[in-house]
Amino acid sequence: MTATTPSATAHNSAHKLFSLGRVSAIAGNTLRDLVRQKVFYFMLVFALVLIGTSLAMAVLSFQGQLQTVMDVSLGAMSVFTMLLAVLSTAMVLPKDIEDRTLYTILAKPVARFEYLLGKLSGVVLMLLIATLLMTVFFCVVLWFWQGREIANISTFAQPHLVDAEVAKVKAGTFTGTLFGGIGVIFLRAVVCSALTLMVSTFATSWLFTVIVALMMILIGHLVPIARSVWMDPMQAGVDMPWHLSLFLRVITVFFPDMQLFNIVDDIAVGTHVAAGIFGQVAALGGGYVAIYVLVAYLFFAWREL
Repeated sequence: MTATTPSATAHNSAHKLFSLGRVSAIAGNTLRDLVRQKVFYFMLVFALVLIGTSLAMAVLSFQGQLQTVMDVSLGAMSVFTMLLAVLSTAMVLPKDIEDRTLYTILAKPVARFEYLLGKLSGVVLMLLIATLLMTVFFCVVLWFWQGREIANISTFAQPHLVDAEVAKVKAGTFTGTLFGGIGVIFLRAVVCSALTLMVSTFATSWLFTVIVALMMILIGHLVPIARSVWMDPMQAGVDMPWHLSLFLRVITVFFPDMQLFNIVDDIAVGTHVAAGIFGQVAALGGGYVAIYVLVAYLFFAWREL
């Protein structure tokens, strides 16, 4: 029998502890794998082209050109980041199982929670890079149309009103609220990614994961309606049987309230949003991410590999 030395015991115990180094290594490998997949380059180009179409729509729009550019661009960023989050996260776990990379990683002193957190962190980094690139492109487009708007004011406005109108345009373009809205779009994508990761831990294929995740996100937009009907059925004019009440409670508990992130729609039309609202959205979004990661770990811990 070989005696276990104190140093070996301490070494083994250290491996059982949570390690940010192992999480970072998995996140880096995940990011590199996602960047190598050309489908994401295609989706990024598609999103940038969609933002570019805001130029043509602004010309044809009867509304303010700057407002149209903001509306179309923020909408494109929202859709793209959501799809990118779902598709990329859905492919992470099945790919590792198919390549048998998962078994190699877990055979090392890597906890399953570290593995899941590393994978999610890699996707989040990829979403952050994509969001930053889109933001840069969006700002260039917005700066161009701001210049056009200022030139039109200088040409057609009365001289004594030019300075005031120019200041108004500049004050309403690159605002803290606008960049806060982009942050909300990014947070929404992270929530969708965490939700997809949870589904992938018990799903049988990446396609099943994508379908279920998109359905949960779609149902999440109906959560406020379900909550209002459940809390006050008389006001909604619904005769509430017990099974319907139970169903509505399940929706409000297990599905994310995606309407929280719809403040981006208000920002797109020029509405000012207070900093406190951004804080509430960030806190609730972070809570959703934490819950989905925890549930994903529980499913993954029980899964036989």
